[in-house]
Amino acid sequence: MKTPPSRPGAEQAEGTTVRIGALVPLTRPGWAEAGRHVLAGLELAVGEVNDAGGVAGRPLELVVRDTAADPNRAMAAMDELARLGVAAVAGEYHSVVARAAAARADALGLPFLCSSAVLDALTEQPTQWVARLSPPQSRGWQIYADFLLGAGHRRIAVAAQPSAYWASGTRILRDGLAPRGGTVIELGMRALTPSAVCDELDAHHATALLLLVGHPEPAVSIVKIVRQDPRLTDIMIGAPAGQPEFAEWATQLGDDSTAIPFLRYLPERLSPLGARVEAALRQRLAESPSFVAFEGYDAVVVLADVLRSHGTDRARTAESWPRVAVEGTRGRIRFSRTTGVSVWQWAQAPVQVVDRDPAKPDRFRILHAEGDVLVPLVPRSDG
Repeated sequence: MKTPPSRPGAEQAEGTTVRIGALVPLTRPGWAEAGRHVLAGLELAVGEVNDAGGVAGRPLELVVRDTAADPNRAMAAMDELARLGVAAVAGEYHSVVARAAAARADALGLPFLCSSAVLDALTEQPTQWVARLSPPQSRGWQIYADFLLGAGHRRIAVAAQPSAYWASGTRILRDGLAPRGGTVIELGMRALTPSAVCDELDAHHATALLLLVGHPEPAVSIVKIVRQDPRLTDIMIGAPAGQPEFAEWATQLGDDSTAIPFLRYLPERLSPLGARVEAALRQRLAESPSFVAFEGYDAVVVLADVLRSHGTDRARTAESWPRVAVEGTRGRIRFSRTTGVSVWQWAQAPVQVVDRDPAKPDRFRILHAEGDVLVPLVPRSDG
């Protein structure tokens, strides 16, 4: 695809700060805790870049906009950030919001490095303006399907709310499970109460229930009522989208927050860079950093490297995605074209299935990782 000429304001004037836009959900109905972690990673990395001399002697400036999980608000923010002359935009947690932002970035000719959203088709057509750090949903959720089979689950119920993201996840699970004898039972949460979910699980003899719903509600209510139902003492509850990653989950559910497997995008062991950043993020957040905080940090590391090498012209930034080779907190980051994914993708982002340890809820156990054989695994602790 030919790169169009740079738009007015696409090259920032010498001697000014280098502006980077940041999209994060900081207020409801957005998942504000996730947005706070993304922003902590972005801000930490910007501070470190500036302490090291900035970009060609010019400091980075982060221009933050709250999306509140609203696609229209995200598109308006992209328009505003483009007018403000940002060199690129990073961030966003919610997939449906990131999709709207990516489409607008493509239309504006504004580089967008999506840190955390996983929906495969972030844009309707392939675009050179958008790159992504998080694994595509098709890869992560297939690994989750492998975990379910390895744990002996063949009848899996999904409690799902209407959403392109949840519908895509259900389809990936079904495609991954059906050829190997698994069945996906859809429980539409538009019509069912949490109590009715229990009746459906019992009637269908499901051995696992996956929460493809919003947090905190109805996810918290579903977990509580399922855990209290004597008919369902052996059922596994799972949350592939990652709700149990955050401290708010443990606070709201207490002991019920544990043993709920979810996807997390961290390696089994952090590199020295990752360990140093983890300590700094822990101090900044006053709690254990989630994987999305690392994604936010890595997004700025990538953009700073691109801007140092190619300047602040937006077209040159977009052309540079395939030449990125940067050491991030979770491995060496390179972008490539991936089948079925419309944006530049970090294809080797790490993927784990983990849960909170019932013996120590603030500790995570690694249950499965990409490449593990399909047999029940002894949980590995990350400490």
